[in-house]
Amino acid sequence: MEREEMIERFVKFFREYTEEEEPLYLGKIKDLLTVTPKRSVTINWMHLNSYDPELANEILEHPEEGIGAAEDAIQIILREEFLREDLPRIHARFHNLPETLLVKDIGAEHINKLIQVEGVITRVTEIKPFVSKAVFVCKDCGNEMVVTQRPYEGFTVIKKCEVCGSKNVTLDVDKSSFVNFQMFRIQDRPETLKGGQMPRFIDGILLDDIVDTAMPGDRVLVTGILRVVQERREKTPVFRKILEVNHIEPVSREIEELEITPEDEQKIRELAKRKDIVEAIVDSIAPAIYGYREVKKGIALALFGGVSRTLPDGTRLRGDIHVLLVGDPGVAKSQILRYVSNLAPRAIYTSGKSSSAAGLTAAAVRDEFTGGWVLEAGALVLADGGYALIDELDKMSDRDRSVIHEALEQQTISISKAGITATLNARTTVIAAANPKHGRFNRMKPLFEQIDLPPTLLSRFDLIFVLVDEPDEKLDSEIARHILRVRRGESEVVTPKISHELLRKYIAYAKKNVHPVISEEAMEEIEKYYVRMRRSAKKGSENEGIRPIPITARQLEALIRLSEAHARMRLSPIVTREDAREAIKLMEYTLRQIATDETGQIDVTILEVGQSARKLSKVERILDIIEKLQKTSEKGVHIDDILEEAKKFGIEKQEAREIIEKLLQQGQIYMPETGYYKLL
Repeated sequence: MEREEMIERFVKFFREYTEEEEPLYLGKIKDLLTVTPKRSVTINWMHLNSYDPELANEILEHPEEGIGAAEDAIQIILREEFLREDLPRIHARFHNLPETLLVKDIGAEHINKLIQVEGVITRVTEIKPFVSKAVFVCKDCGNEMVVTQRPYEGFTVIKKCEVCGSKNVTLDVDKSSFVNFQMFRIQDRPETLKGGQMPRFIDGILLDDIVDTAMPGDRVLVTGILRVVQERREKTPVFRKILEVNHIEPVSREIEELEITPEDEQKIRELAKRKDIVEAIVDSIAPAIYGYREVKKGIALALFGGVSRTLPDGTRLRGDIHVLLVGDPGVAKSQILRYVSNLAPRAIYTSGKSSSAAGLTAAAVRDEFTGGWVLEAGALVLADGGYALIDELDKMSDRDRSVIHEALEQQTISISKAGITATLNARTTVIAAANPKHGRFNRMKPLFEQIDLPPTLLSRFDLIFVLVDEPDEKLDSEIARHILRVRRGESEVVTPKISHELLRKYIAYAKKNVHPVISEEAMEEIEKYYVRMRRSAKKGSENEGIRPIPITARQLEALIRLSEAHARMRLSPIVTREDAREAIKLMEYTLRQIATDETGQIDVTILEVGQSARKLSKVERILDIIEKLQKTSEKGVHIDDILEEAKKFGIEKQEAREIIEKLLQQGQIYMPETGYYKLL
């Protein structure tokens, strides 16, 4: 099709296409004249296809000429309809193409065609000026030569004057035209890859007014022309793919990947009416694993999640529920995580041993195209709006593990690397698994002392489950029978009550459409429990020093999230008293496992500090004893004197010795002579 004919057809389309009897594109072009001038007109390809299919096909097959013709047509409309010739060239940007490709589907057949690609942005470069029209001036005769540059090719330079042949030619920056230039990398969404596939990526070029429209971690729909440039190693006839972007739009942050048809919605609604819907969902999680009802319930609640809210002052309250599984080897922790990664609508599975801080958050890498430093998004950023599953959390180094703190509570990741300071979103649900300090739990020692994770990290998890492998003849027999039946292929053993695909859609539907509000009865139930638990702390004797704290505001927040998730499982818009009771029951179950002190009382100080309040009081008491007694002796306080004094305060000799040993390891006291101790 000739260019003139294309321009005429576009002018006709802009003038005549109407929506609800209003000229749609004339209105869009008129908007260009408003106070805040726009530099683009977005054109829905489907509109063009319904009006002029031949022209719409021409855009796909010969996009460069087609887009140029559309831009010329916009200038004609501006001149003839609105009498404006002073506006700079306006871009025509096409979207809503008939086919959406994944990055891995882009091939040689798409070269120089207009394509639409969906994926997640992993890196973005800084914005730099790009010379779109380079003006070269001959210093001898003053002749000006204009060269149009292409963003994906090398810089085309004129070496000698076309008129006089002089080589004294320079680029005139003032007369040349510059636009903003930015590169980004887009890769396949993790959930579109089948097991073992490497995510493919493609670099894209953004120009002029569409720069800075996306951040690393954003899911986007990109329309552009596929270009090829020769690889740096010029001896090989292999070319690199680059996308010259025409239009970019972020995809909704909701879980949109699953297509839910009206029939699916009908099934979901029917399912929610079941009396035993919560039990059915719990039974459908990892049916091949025997038992663990509480753990499965906790994971089900994490999958549905609470409701995140942004307050008028800008404070964001998270709705994501974080779960930690700590247990002996062989209790199916990794298996549960693997199951969740297949079930959750948007999940990324990573193992702590093989994950670095940069791999989890973001890495600063040098971009091979521009040579500048760019941020590349890590697992927690890519899982934004979904689930991050971290196995072997205890195997990570402290430095790498510390980066998770901010992601768990603030749900952002702050980066300061290679001169780049940025805050990326990581609104993700974290489900992690870890082993005890010495590989297995020792039943003779308190469980919390055997979890090799810092208290600052532990306290950020809403639910912590301890899975202890204890011999029990009846239970062992049932587990063995279950595993044998699974291995024999008895389908009724592993068939979930709700099919895998329907449960995925149920979770996605609930997260997208159900936002429960807490009822007065539920508020009353949670408040009553919170106050009752706090009151129990006062019953301790006054001379105990640091009192045990059975519950803090952090657990209160967790109770609210769990109650909302329980209501969401039933697709209920209201959180009832029953939802609150179920949340309290589960919270109490986990606290009893992990946060009970020497006397059997719940004390969340264990999670916050790593020691119970009673133990902390005794530690303070021992330090006071050493401080008081060392004033009378230059070489320190003898251990027998410390033990004698500690006994007066009800601290047994064995416990006092353990406390002294720990203080010595922590460097709070030292031993000037054998058997003598002093404060540092």
